[in-house]
Amino acid sequence: MKKTLSVLLAIFMVIGVMPILTFGCGTPAPQEQEEEEGPEKILIGVCAPLTGMHAGFGEGNVWGEEAAVADINKQGGVYVEEYGRKIPIELVIVDNESDPNKAMSLEESLVTRDKVHFLVPPNQPIPLQIPSAIIAERYEIPRVSGGTPMEPWLGVRSEASPAWEHSFTYTFAIATPAPAGSIWDKSGYTIKDTWKAMLDLYGNQTNKKAAVFASDEPDGRGWYAAFPPMLEGWGYDVVGIESNLGLFPVETTDFSSMIQEWKDENVEILWGNCPGPLFGVMWRQARAMGFQPKIVYIGRAALFYEDVNAWGGDLPWGVGTEIWWSPSFDPEACPGIGDTTPQSLYERWVDDTGRPLNPGIGWGYNGIQILIDAIERAGSLDSDKVCEALSETDLPTIASPRVMFDEQHSARMPLVFGQWYKTDKPWVWECPVVFSKHDFAPATAEPLFPVPYE
Repeated sequence: MKKTLSVLLAIFMVIGVMPILTFGCGTPAPQEQEEEEGPEKILIGVCAPLTGMHAGFGEGNVWGEEAAVADINKQGGVYVEEYGRKIPIELVIVDNESDPNKAMSLEESLVTRDKVHFLVPPNQPIPLQIPSAIIAERYEIPRVSGGTPMEPWLGVRSEASPAWEHSFTYTFAIATPAPAGSIWDKSGYTIKDTWKAMLDLYGNQTNKKAAVFASDEPDGRGWYAAFPPMLEGWGYDVVGIESNLGLFPVETTDFSSMIQEWKDENVEILWGNCPGPLFGVMWRQARAMGFQPKIVYIGRAALFYEDVNAWGGDLPWGVGTEIWWSPSFDPEACPGIGDTTPQSLYERWVDDTGRPLNPGIGWGYNGIQILIDAIERAGSLDSDKVCEALSETDLPTIASPRVMFDEQHSARMPLVFGQWYKTDKPWVWECPVVFSKHDFAPATAEPLFPVPYE
């Protein structure tokens, strides 16, 4: 995996060199000297996948960022001690179309043309995060971002040169335990313990034959490396691991041979991670072939309504996934800005979009909360001072009772578990919390077992 990450990072570093030829040396952002009274607005750059296969990430997160900005601007903006006044925030949003190559030039343009003070991209897959981190470091721009899973992200970050010291990421781990005695050293902060808790409820009602799949890119490979040994350690028989049966290229359109082998082996548990459209193709083929596992837990693919609804028919029913954020979060433990609560934020989303929950709205809102808290504590817009303040963050946000960054600039976020339910609402599908280890994030529905098939 280390060799693969090195190759991926090298590709992006090569891409990243090209804009330097146009804009000159890679010194800090060529922003004009601010007047003594400070800028009229604090500009925050947001390069997001608003279209393309990762649009679910961009849409919800950006909406959440806009909601947080509206809330702080309602109070007059962010107080900056250096200028002795509050300064409103303005988001500068661009669409990277889910394309890493476009993301690189757009991120650089935000800094060099739009002259943003900070970068707050949404939670999005690693190939879209790498350009953002490279640009943040090149121009020494503080960057706060929702992260991809911790293990693949830190694997890429560890090989970056120069080190990504200006990027601060809130994320979750797949299986890596938190440091002993840390605030995260308890259940509900890794995919491993969150998914295992659900599996423990029903695993003994299956034949314990499992299949693992993932798309062959950094995010998917991180999951594919972690899941099989976890399942085997818990006493499950994982099919086809020796031959990498479930690891497939992102351009795959025919999954029939893989599905047939799972079916022949009588697999009753399916775990995996890939983009939503890819899983939709695979799941339609699986159902057409009569493959009906009793448990289906999918990372990434089942996060967003737009993705699962596109699968068609009743394919979403009973599919489970991790949930980063829910309106059920306790507002006393997870406050918003002003009088905004997790529930009121969700209600604003529904009123504005007419669609069911996108969990990204809470994480997007959370990112802005983290940044404005750091600016206020720094009392300045200076990059070094804001980065120092970010490293000292200890903050309750709408998405976590306590956000703190470790020495790798990574903050673990809480997880709960959800499953897609069929409803009588106009949007048909919702993904309520069915299991939680957190007292501040209660379940709002009963688990579904086995997966309903009609």
